[in-house]
Amino acid sequence: MSGEVRLLVDGGVASVTFDRPEARNAMTWAMYEQLRAICEQLRGDASVRVVRFQGAGGEAFVAGTDIAQFLDFQGGEDGVAYERKIDATVSLVASLPMPTVAVVQGWCIGGGLALASACDFRIATPGSKFGVPIARTLGNCLSMANIAGLVSCFGRPRVQRLLLLADLIGAEEALACGYLLELLPAESLEASASKLCSRLASLAPVTQEVSKDALNRLLRHSLPEAEDLIRRCYGSADFKEGVQAFVGKRPPVWSGR
Repeated sequence: MSGEVRLLVDGGVASVTFDRPEARNAMTWAMYEQLRAICEQLRGDASVRVVRFQGAGGEAFVAGTDIAQFLDFQGGEDGVAYERKIDATVSLVASLPMPTVAVVQGWCIGGGLALASACDFRIATPGSKFGVPIARTLGNCLSMANIAGLVSCFGRPRVQRLLLLADLIGAEEALACGYLLELLPAESLEASASKLCSRLASLAPVTQEVSKDALNRLLRHSLPEAEDLIRRCYGSADFKEGVQAFVGKRPPVWSGR
C-alpha cells in the first residue's frame, strides 16, 4: 500500500499532511506509525508554535482506516488492540503542547473524524462531510475515549445520529454547532489557515499549553472502561461480513451475530 504522513516545519508552523489521495488518504498501519513518530518529534520541539493537519489531493482530510487491513483480524482481541492503537494516536495529537488546526477539504470520516476532533480548531470547505458510518459499512465500534471525544465536540444527540443512524454531518451544520471555527471556499482555505496559524503563534505559549492540558484533563475524568464492548463488536460475524462486503464492493447482510 502506498501513502505517507509528511512533516514540514517552516517559521514555527509545522504542517502535517496525510498523503494518499488515490484512497482519499485512508490510513494504513504504516501511516499511523508515521503520525505517531511525528507527534513525538513535535512534542519535544520548542521552536514549533502551531501544528496544522491536512489531507492531500483536495478530496479528503482522512477517509478513515484502510478497510482491507481488517481482513487479517481473527476476533475481538484484534479489535481491542486496534482501538488501543487508535486511542494512543489520537491522544498524541490531542496532547501536543502547542495549538493544533485541522484544515478539512472533503471527506472527514471514521479515524479521520477522530483525528480532526483531537485538534483544537477546525476550518473546512462547504462541501466537507463529517461522520462515522460504521453501522452502515463495517459493523465495528469506537472506543470509549473516541466516543467521549466526539460527544465533547458535537454533543450526544448528534453523536447518536453519527453512530446509530450512520448520518453524515455537513459543513454548514458543523459550523452551526461550533465544531468548525470557519467555513471557507477552497480558494481561500490556504490563506485563512495561514492567517489562523500566525495568530495562534503570536499568543502566550505557556498559557496555551496549560489551558489545553486542563481541557484534556476534564475530558479524561472518570472515563469508563469498555473493552468488553469492543471485543463483542470486533468478534462478531457482522464485523467479518462488513469487512468482506466493503472489500468486495457489495452491500453487507447483517445477521445480528
